[in-house]
Amino acid sequence: MENRGLDPVPDDERTGRVRTLFPTWVTANMTVLLLTVGAGLTVFDGLNFWQVLFVAVTAPVVSFGLVGLVSIAGKRGGAPGMALSRAVFGQRGNLFPGALLWVVRWGWETVNAVTGSYALLAVLDLAFGIRRTHTLILVTLTAFVAASFLVSGLGIRALRLSSRTSVQLFGAASLLVLVHLIGSAPWRTVLDRPPGPSARMIAGIGTLAAGGISWVPSAPDFARYLPRSASGRAMVGAAVGGALVTVLPMVMMGAVMAVSSPHLAVTKDPVAFIGELLPKWISVPYLLTAVVGMALINAMSMYSAGFTAQTLGFAIPRAWAVGVNATISLLLGGALMMVATSFIDTFLSFLTLLGVTFSAWLGVFGVDLLRGRTYDPGALMDTAPGSGYWYAGGFSRPAMAAWAAALVTGLLFTEVEWFSGPLTASWIGRHGLGWAATVLVAAGVYAALPRPADGTGGEPDRF
Repeated sequence: MENRGLDPVPDDERTGRVRTLFPTWVTANMTVLLLTVGAGLTVFDGLNFWQVLFVAVTAPVVSFGLVGLVSIAGKRGGAPGMALSRAVFGQRGNLFPGALLWVVRWGWETVNAVTGSYALLAVLDLAFGIRRTHTLILVTLTAFVAASFLVSGLGIRALRLSSRTSVQLFGAASLLVLVHLIGSAPWRTVLDRPPGPSARMIAGIGTLAAGGISWVPSAPDFARYLPRSASGRAMVGAAVGGALVTVLPMVMMGAVMAVSSPHLAVTKDPVAFIGELLPKWISVPYLLTAVVGMALINAMSMYSAGFTAQTLGFAIPRAWAVGVNATISLLLGGALMMVATSFIDTFLSFLTLLGVTFSAWLGVFGVDLLRGRTYDPGALMDTAPGSGYWYAGGFSRPAMAAWAAALVTGLLFTEVEWFSGPLTASWIGRHGLGWAATVLVAAGVYAALPRPADGTGGEPDRF
């Protein structure tokens, strides 16, 4: 079990290797919801095969390029992302983005828990003919959340080992699906589809990239055991490569399936629908490995959420902090499975808000990192007045101003089921690029303002 919490990892304990990041970021994308997103690009956006291919390549390159960039802060400071964020926003100022990101993680973990539970229910139905009941829904949801909690509670070594194993299993199962599709898909119909509007292609990139952006604040959490000498370029390459080998085939498979089965894009239970599209000898092992993958996605999210809870002042061990998020995702997941009438609409709305909230933090933190920020271990852990990262009353005013301005800007361009900003009809709003506008505003405002001097006397670092 990993016993270290927010405290930075000493140099003599940094024995990690960059290659361990590759299966980590593969695992972060092992969700069957990517099939649904691919189907939506075909059914709703009217994109053809080649346009979906472009979206499926561009979105992970952009989003996980940013993930890899921010992971460099982990090897510099040896601490979790939201602990390093104290150096940027100030000890008190960091509580504001930290609290918002923590709450948003509840939704992310809830969506994953619900999807994993749906996959378990689909396997029970396909393999044993066991029909779902309210009791069974709660049992499978509880089992899924408990498995995620167990792995995340154990810590980084358990996550690494589980990721390596699940990547191999999920890769083999996905290969079976690919082989089946190659032999059974109506390829003439698939390839003869006319191209859709370029505007919808841009919107598709924005929607798909928003999910990847959600991993940005967590990136240092998985890189903090790397030595300071680790290659920054290799870290970015591991993040982009890990995302591409998962996102690309999954989105393309969903797009191909949707040509003959368009209901994949609108079904309330996307996992069960996928099980019906494939032969039982493929669907059962595929959905079982999908359950493992989604449990690990939740475990990774809970792992980071535990650190975020600690930065908010919860004076409890890391594993207990993880348990708080596990409980919340269990309660919210049960409500979503029992009440929600349109799972995919809920998911896409959540992705949109997710992109805006994480992007506001990213724009500020990313510019600060590019300015050559170094991190003082003692100042990161010192939350009292007079800390090296106390600034003015505990706040870095330039960082807070840039973050708030970007958050408001992003919401102006955002439209979801229950909220519509006044600028959603603009070009940026119609193309789902509110998250991109958020990043640019945050980065631009923060770059234009002078960075306040901290009390550590640290010198700028290089990549």
